[in-house]
Amino acid sequence: MAAGTETGTQATFSARCVASIHDVDQGEWDRCAGDDNPFVRHAFLACLEDSGSATAATGWASAHVLLETPGGRLAAAAPTYLKSHSMGEFVFDQGLADAFERAGGRYYPKLLVAVPFSPVTGPRLLTGAGPADGLRGGLASAFVRLARNAGASSVHVNFLTDGELRSLARSGFLGRTGLQFHWRNREYGSFDDFLGSLSSRKRKAIRRERREATAGGVTIHRLTGDGLTADVWDAFYAFYRDTGDRKWGIPYLTREFFEMLGERMGRSVLLVMGRRDGRWIAGALNIMSGSTLYGRYWGAIEDHRMLHFECCYYQAIEHAIDSRLACVEAGAQGGHKIQRGYMPVPTHSAHWFAHSGMHEAVARIFEREKEHVGEQADFIEHELSPFRRS
Repeated sequence: MAAGTETGTQATFSARCVASIHDVDQGEWDRCAGDDNPFVRHAFLACLEDSGSATAATGWASAHVLLETPGGRLAAAAPTYLKSHSMGEFVFDQGLADAFERAGGRYYPKLLVAVPFSPVTGPRLLTGAGPADGLRGGLASAFVRLARNAGASSVHVNFLTDGELRSLARSGFLGRTGLQFHWRNREYGSFDDFLGSLSSRKRKAIRRERREATAGGVTIHRLTGDGLTADVWDAFYAFYRDTGDRKWGIPYLTREFFEMLGERMGRSVLLVMGRRDGRWIAGALNIMSGSTLYGRYWGAIEDHRMLHFECCYYQAIEHAIDSRLACVEAGAQGGHKIQRGYMPVPTHSAHWFAHSGMHEAVARIFEREKEHVGEQADFIEHELSPFRRS
């Protein structure tokens, strides 16, 4: 995108986009991204690009949007991609795409502000310590101008924060509400303390599941930092490929991505691995911030009852308690998480459509979705919660 001007609260910035995360200084990008969310840091985005996982060849053409001061200093940024499909996003719009194209429109390319393959709420409009509202407005204007210049049908900002959603709404973006299930640490001192907060039936069920998970001679290991060796990544990638082949056909991430992740961000990675008879048989990948454990991928090459729940949920909860983390986010979907202490949390995305008729029609759809999601969350909280009644 050619340089343009965007006006913030008290200053005017120039806007441009770059075709690689490496076209932005790592320190400058991370200054805008902050320290709270590992997924928007330069290193994580570079792992996706350098490994060949998120590139133009895979339908993720980088077009990261930057706002710069008149002196050339980076003031704000957003991880941005021109997409030729809707895979790997976890905010599902294929129905909108089909309807628009049946009506004679062209939905792709579209502009996406997101972290590829990562349904994790966090900052998407990276403003650092700058005047957030003004910079967010400048980024919103830059997104729309880039979409028009690129012939994109729409702009989508996925898994953004509440404050970012409010800012984009003032720029004409539509809000969409989804639902995930997160575990909250209520200052538990141990896993048994957590179990004590559950109903008797749920507490007994979890204890039984944990026994069953390791009944066949499986041992559980938590690996991070220097423990993320090449043989561990080889094993985990085999698990990941097995799950991908069965669920969606083509795994998104390459083997190189995982090794780069371990090399560049190893202290932020927690692998929960199952071992039996001297070999790795299952594993779950987590990424950590200072407050949250984010569950990402799971796979196995042997079938053991309840091992999935042990590696993905119970080990994550136990690690969060041990490390005094506030939250475990276990990814998209999964009503089975409720009985294991993961409760509903709304997620948000923001959308702008170039075609005014589509914009208005989608607004009505999103309103109905929001009402349904709210009713679902209320029902879960009041009728399905595993926690003891006060």
